[in-house]
Amino acid sequence: MTIVLLGFVAGFLIAAVTAPVGVSGAVFMLPVQLDVLHTPNPAVTPTNLLFNVVATPGALLRYRARGQGAGPLARRLVAGTLPGVVLGAVLRVHVVPGARLFRLLLGLFLLPLGVWLLLSTARARRQATAAVCGSACRSGATCGSAGENACGSGNGSASTAGGKAPAPGPAPRTITALAVAVGLVGGVYGIGGGSLLSPILVGRGLPVATVAPAALTATFTTSVVGAVTYALLAMTTPGSIAPHWAVGLASGLGGLAGAYLGAHLQHRVPDTALRLLLGGLAVTLSIGHLLQAT
Repeated sequence: MTIVLLGFVAGFLIAAVTAPVGVSGAVFMLPVQLDVLHTPNPAVTPTNLLFNVVATPGALLRYRARGQGAGPLARRLVAGTLPGVVLGAVLRVHVVPGARLFRLLLGLFLLPLGVWLLLSTARARRQATAAVCGSACRSGATCGSAGENACGSGNGSASTAGGKAPAPGPAPRTITALAVAVGLVGGVYGIGGGSLLSPILVGRGLPVATVAPAALTATFTTSVVGAVTYALLAMTTPGSIAPHWAVGLASGLGGLAGAYLGAHLQHRVPDTALRLLLGGLAVTLSIGHLLQAT
């Protein structure tokens, strides 16, 4: 009973923080399942996919109510992640069954994800500051600290940065190819795949409001297929491969409520704070897993 309650609370808190940026929270729920809820390995992966299946619709319903439904981007992501997650599930069962190797690969996966989030957040903040300065320069106001006018620095960098067009998003073929690779990773780690796609696509110039519902749509669809794949593998492969239903459902129901709340708060919470929090959590968790695996 205690484990079920802990799963519900953890799912709620994690999903409430991650849903605004298009991440289901499974990437952070996975270490909780291993170290706090003690879900057996490799059953932890399908249990985490079950969390996605139950939790993600909360955010999707809220985004749809705001007019942010699935579009072409979501269809491209789903087309790539579906075959990838099936292959990833097979690899997880037959190639990466050991807990030590699993922790090592999990740490190596989380570390670049966290660094990416931190760096992309810092870069976006600098670009936003430059845009504000550029707007001030064009209106004849000053821009700079302690009364310094950065508009007259001689190289026109503030004005140029302010007028710079946003970076174009990746090509459709690139998105599909990336989705296949991320789906494979998601099938191995039980994260659905959308949690990696979201920071990559935002870092390539797509707005969070577009990426978030698309990435969560891909996460939900991929997690359904992944969970079914693990259920089929459990019929033919010995060991704990089937999901831990009580933990998966409890954490998923908590995530359902948390994701709905997080999606509702997307426009009220600064993206910078959420991205920095996500990046810091990912880096911290990765270091912990790498230390335990060595």
